[in-house]
Amino acid sequence: MEYFNDHKKLFLTALGLFLFLTILVAILPALYNQKNNAPLPQAEALSGDALQGKAIYVANGCVACHTQQVRNVDMDKVWGERPSIAADYASLHRTDLWRNTATVMGTERTGPDLASIGTRQPSIDWHLVHMFNPRIVVKQSIMPAYPWMFEVKKVPAKGDVVVNVPKEYLQGQEGKVVATKEALQLVAYLQTLKQIKLPDGTPNLEFLYKREKKNESGAPQEQQLDGTALYAANCQSCHQENGEGLKGAFPPLKGSKVVLDENPELMVDIIMNGYSGRVQEGFPPMPAIGTNNNLTPEEIAAIMSHEKTSWGNNAKKVTSADIKKLMDLVKLKSKDTPATK
Repeated sequence: MEYFNDHKKLFLTALGLFLFLTILVAILPALYNQKNNAPLPQAEALSGDALQGKAIYVANGCVACHTQQVRNVDMDKVWGERPSIAADYASLHRTDLWRNTATVMGTERTGPDLASIGTRQPSIDWHLVHMFNPRIVVKQSIMPAYPWMFEVKKVPAKGDVVVNVPKEYLQGQEGKVVATKEALQLVAYLQTLKQIKLPDGTPNLEFLYKREKKNESGAPQEQQLDGTALYAANCQSCHQENGEGLKGAFPPLKGSKVVLDENPELMVDIIMNGYSGRVQEGFPPMPAIGTNNNLTPEEIAAIMSHEKTSWGNNAKKVTSADIKKLMDLVKLKSKDTPATK
């Protein structure tokens, strides 16, 4: 009892136990992880603008709603090609002596995961429109707008990056919307968020708890897939729910010659390899959605059939067998030389 009545011994013992547990549970594992994990070989250091963009990302609270971690569960396959690993975060360092790096991994996924947003959505045009007002590209979005990162100029200066914002979102202001340096830096950071491929020979990481696809009706699998939902997940943010796109930003699929073409080869080529044939018209290059999002022939067939028969389009639907043959035909084409009309 004398020990418990001596407050000095009692508090020194508690302090010693606290320090011991801190070293054992926090410091030693951290040093071990730092020693045994390094950035993947193909990982590149952030450029100056991207580094500033990361600071803007943190300062504006993006970490509160967006994660940067693809969990190893099947439902997370839409966010990346593989589950995230420790090496993905090995390049994160302290901001300075007094501040640790922000937890960009995030703790809540109110908005989409951004671990591979640079692959899923590489277009600077889309990101700038989305930041100015998310409802322009995603009607149901609850993300706040960031109009203070933009200026409205009657006559943009040489070198200004003009954002194609529909007039109804300018609230009566006249002129062109121009991105500020901060907006461009933030986009530069978002474009760097890409999952790096694992070194050759590294075992593939599996997604767990896969859902079994039942086909009790005996109908072809593409008929079981929801083309409308797949379109919404992969295409709608640019081409819009009504298929009309955004004037001056993203081309329409409604009435599109490519969509209505009875030969679906060009459409498959665009989906798998991307497309830059309308840059001269002011439309940004389309990313290789099919390749980036690992879409299967059945999923692509469902999306294409939805586009070919919606919004007044009356083209013939496609089958997964046809799409599989065309995917094999166009897969060797480089993304650097996309198809042109």
